[in-house]
Amino acid sequence: MQYIVDFNNVSTVGLESSPVASALAGLRANEARYFMNKYQHPFTVVPAGESREALNYVNRVLKEERGIELTAKPLETARFQVDNIRFAYVIYQDGLVLNVMYTVDDPKKRAVGFKLSEGMEIPKELGKFKFARQKSKLAGTIRGSFFVIKNVY
Repeated sequence: MQYIVDFNNVSTVGLESSPVASALAGLRANEARYFMNKYQHPFTVVPAGESREALNYVNRVLKEERGIELTAKPLETARFQVDNIRFAYVIYQDGLVLNVMYTVDDPKKRAVGFKLSEGMEIPKELGKFKFARQKSKLAGTIRGSFFVIKNVY
């Protein structure tokens, strides 16, 4: 069942099993606010169990680009296209929000981004990445990193 994320009334719906549920809900709401403000596009998520295609796509990109296989349990996904950019999101139980941004017409603007919820440890699979800090009214302190996608997906 789809859930349109409301960034005005932050909710932990779908994220209750996370040990950092309220921080993760804030991070998810932060993403929703970004897409509404920049693209006038609602950020809609579905339970991970209902979206194998999105999970398989993200897992393929991680494995083929950097040999990364995450062990955290995926809770929700989102997959959509705005203008010429395809987005795929996976929200994990441990507090990680991962996104694949893939421009259709510009191979230089394709990347995988990682955002860590406040209060979570850096997953061991992402230990080699440097994380920058960013403040958010909705999510507190977000730590983020990324890598550029080199192959075609």
